[in-house]
Amino acid sequence: MKFILVCTVLAVVAPCLLFGQSGTPPCSQCAVWNAPQKPFRIFGNTYYVGPHGLSSILITSNTGHVLIDGGIPESAAVIESNIRTLGFRVQDVKLIVNSHVHFDHAGGIAALQHLSGAMVAASPWSAAVLRHGGVGKGDPQYGEVRPIAAVKNVQELHDGQNFRVGKEILITAHLTPGHTPGGTSWTWKSCEGDVCRQIVFADSLNPVSAKGFRFTHSDSYPTVLQDFDKSFAFLDVVPCEILITVHPENSRLWDRLGERERGATPDPFVDPTACQHLAEQSRASLRERLADEEKAVSAR
Repeated sequence: MKFILVCTVLAVVAPCLLFGQSGTPPCSQCAVWNAPQKPFRIFGNTYYVGPHGLSSILITSNTGHVLIDGGIPESAAVIESNIRTLGFRVQDVKLIVNSHVHFDHAGGIAALQHLSGAMVAASPWSAAVLRHGGVGKGDPQYGEVRPIAAVKNVQELHDGQNFRVGKEILITAHLTPGHTPGGTSWTWKSCEGDVCRQIVFADSLNPVSAKGFRFTHSDSYPTVLQDFDKSFAFLDVVPCEILITVHPENSRLWDRLGERERGATPDPFVDPTACQHLAEQSRASLRERLADEEKAVSAR
């Protein structure tokens, strides 16, 4: 394998790292993903602080905050600015967690960790990628997805593990692999007065891959179909009043925000069926992908 030298966009992170890919793919979507977005409250102490195309969530308390996902490397500055706009400080972020380690959701974590000094927690597979940088072997998009910068102070987590920040934040990790072997979704409760909502930050569950990868038969990720089934089952049963997805449009976030701003009641963000609908849509996408693979094999 040919190794190349890739330099990070943000100079505050280690300036150059080795990655085990033959080249850095172009990013045709980066400008769209990183478009500016005014931060806003989702519910209670939960805020959207990401750019328009990539969700990043801030959960706040009087004794420290939790940040979920870091967008692309260029998103770190956007996220830090949005946190300041809301009246908070990135230096008060005590914990950074991740959905999956693709560069569009983990690319900014190294810079955000540097700015905040926060601990980073991730599934064992994702933690290994974060510590070393690059792209993890077994990733269905290996060879096409862009590498990430290495991250310091990464703790491995286990399925169902709780993380507490102060007395107000309790966030739980749920391993939801398939899109990557280390995919993780997150749940927590936010309150406004006496009203509390169960919030789910759901990882991607769409079967996207590099050319040549087959979900029906993968030597590099042999458990991928079983992993998808486990993750769909999680969405079927998890208490879910407000759903947030890593790509905001997948949970109709912008439609719901527009409805809220127009005064719609009850709150359009509250939808107890949203996680089940996401599971149904994800299953349908996987069935379509598997059917396409079977057609391709039959046509040979």
